[in-house]
Amino acid sequence: MDLEPLNIENEVMEFDMDSGEEDDSCHDLEHREDFEDQHDDAVDNSSRSLNLSSSNEGDSNLEPYEGMEFDSEQAARIFYNSYARRVGFSTRVSVYQRSRRDGSIICRQIVCSREGFRREGGENKSKRRRTITRVGCKAQMTVKKQVSGKWAVTKLVKEHNHELVPPDKVHSLRSHRHVSGSARSLIDTLQAAGMGPSGVMSVLIRESGGINNVGFTKVDCQNYMSSSRQKTLGSGGQIVFNYLKQMQAEDPRFFFAVQGDSENSSGNIFWADSSSRMNYDYFGDTVTFDTTYRTNRYRVPFAPFTGLNHHGQPILFGCALLLNESESSFVWLFQTWLTAMSGRHPISITTEQDRIIRSAVVQVLPETCHRFCKWNIFREAQERLSHVYQSYPTFEVEFQRCINVTETVEEFETSWEALLRKYHLEDNEWLQSMYNARQRWIPVYLRGTFFGETSITQSSDSINSFFDGYINASTNIHILIKQYEKAIGSQYQKEVKADFDTLNTAPVLKTPSPMEKQAANIYTRKIFVKFQEELVETLANPATVINDTGSDIKYRVTKFGEDHKAHFIKFNVFEKKARCSCQMFEFSGVLCRHILAVFRVTNVLTLPSHYILKRWTRSAKSGLVLNVHSLGLPHNCQESSTVRYNNLCREAIKYVEEGAGSIYVYNVAKEALHEAYKKVAAAKQNAPGLMLSNASDQEVTKSKNGSGRLESCSMSQDKKIQELTAQLETASQQCEAYQAKLLAVLKNLEEQKLKITVKIQNVRLNLRN
Repeated sequence: MDLEPLNIENEVMEFDMDSGEEDDSCHDLEHREDFEDQHDDAVDNSSRSLNLSSSNEGDSNLEPYEGMEFDSEQAARIFYNSYARRVGFSTRVSVYQRSRRDGSIICRQIVCSREGFRREGGENKSKRRRTITRVGCKAQMTVKKQVSGKWAVTKLVKEHNHELVPPDKVHSLRSHRHVSGSARSLIDTLQAAGMGPSGVMSVLIRESGGINNVGFTKVDCQNYMSSSRQKTLGSGGQIVFNYLKQMQAEDPRFFFAVQGDSENSSGNIFWADSSSRMNYDYFGDTVTFDTTYRTNRYRVPFAPFTGLNHHGQPILFGCALLLNESESSFVWLFQTWLTAMSGRHPISITTEQDRIIRSAVVQVLPETCHRFCKWNIFREAQERLSHVYQSYPTFEVEFQRCINVTETVEEFETSWEALLRKYHLEDNEWLQSMYNARQRWIPVYLRGTFFGETSITQSSDSINSFFDGYINASTNIHILIKQYEKAIGSQYQKEVKADFDTLNTAPVLKTPSPMEKQAANIYTRKIFVKFQEELVETLANPATVINDTGSDIKYRVTKFGEDHKAHFIKFNVFEKKARCSCQMFEFSGVLCRHILAVFRVTNVLTLPSHYILKRWTRSAKSGLVLNVHSLGLPHNCQESSTVRYNNLCREAIKYVEEGAGSIYVYNVAKEALHEAYKKVAAAKQNAPGLMLSNASDQEVTKSKNGSGRLESCSMSQDKKIQELTAQLETASQQCEAYQAKLLAVLKNLEEQKLKITVKIQNVRLNLRN
């Protein structure tokens, strides 16, 4: 096995001991993954798309090299497979390495599919004589996760010991074949109409403009049509249902729903735990529907709803098993998810480009901005335009630059037209269809909507999956739940660490600006670093007045030496409100350098409150969320009781998470709860008209003539709002006080831990001496 030596002190290594036969009996995660079986599906969705770090964007040939960095392991695998398609070979995974700490994968070796040799002989020798496909090729790329979170190439072998496949045949190689989401939707429709594989392939070839553009073979089509008729949970179905019922019994706010017969379902399944629902209350402004595992080669059609927390980390808003991919099933899924999230629509949602998903989103979320993941489109471009990629090595970089770097609609339109002319693509039907849908995936058309990304032109809408490294092609339904819980635990620990780092380590300030100091005390660390970057750049981006008539003053901001690239800002002096042509604040929730430059020349020394987005602050999860549903203006008293119960559960869960850290913190939290209970009991005695008991609620509900209705149900709506708001404010203040005490205790424990560590080191040194 040709693998670079790795540090295995705290890790687990798995080796490829493949005999050349398919082994479907071994489904454990520790088993080697066959990249030829899974890669096509992994790259079928944008959430596992090519996402190189910025340092690699200028490489016109996109050739791999040692030290090359990627944002994720999957991005590295997709890049290497894309490179293999251009060169003319197929890829697969050979070995991987796991961390002993959390079980996540930290190292991958991707090899040419002709690496190694098939073993002959043995009891399980196949009776059918198989074609020799493995010839001991040494070509490979090894990537390892770095401390920074990036994945770097640690070993690279480019030489092959066999002939490479010509461009017109490369689409037949196994790792370059996959049944895409749009193709599956069309196949499902044609199959439902009674059409067979031959007829379906004829339609696909005609729609794609040739067999080379279909992306898979007739055998792949037959396999998909066969598997779609058998897509059920099988023997693992009962495991899932038992788990969901158990979680619902343990967690009052756990939500799950099944489409159709819950005991033998062929419909979709959705669930969301209390943490997911609470996360949505705080961070449900932008959502991603991750359909990476929807493809037929994955053993579980798993699809999570995810978002971003106040540290920019992925968080979970619920999960689904997609056993039915019809339009009505997706409509049911989105409606069910929305019900679990208290009916609050997100500002934006990102999905793969799929006609059926798009139709479902339009029906259920008509006011939500729907974006297609552009990296999924880049992946499809490699198939649709394979002849262009092969003939013109610079096309890929220029195509991505046209999409990502253009800052205005006019600049994009000009760049797009020039690109088509340069490569003679004016009549390409696929590019024309993508141009027609440009307002759903080109960044310059979407910058006025919030997506939570800290840069408009960065490649961050490739989805950073919540379950990256925990669910893969070998994951079956029996171990899905275990990996699901591992991923949740791991992400929770990452959020706790980010919270601790933000609260207990002071950032390095780079300017004497009071605004920078204010931001350092308000924002989480990651968001502050981005804000600081923008603030420092104001020194190189002076603002000049170009129109000072009226209440809105117009400024022009340009970077030194780049006068041709100007941004325009309208600034209202009295309201301290500014709007920049780059629209970065609308897109990311962080002020751009252009508005900050205007603040600098107008002596706005601190951030106005309307430019501090709470979702990016340290206190993003403090207090109760005020929306129509959590405010709970009830139709009856029983509904009011339910809303109050859910709100208290939400606060209690946060309190329990903080208080269970150690015995000392637990005792402090328990004592605080006793004090809180005494106050609640006293409040019930002093204000019986406002504090309804469960029994009172039931009596009111049962009363048919309304004679037993309490006084609080007949109060005016304005008075209810005032009283409930006052109660919410009081509860919020108490929660913040408790949280401050707990954080002080945690900080004290960390300091004690550090002192003990120092003492231990001193003792060890003394012993050595």
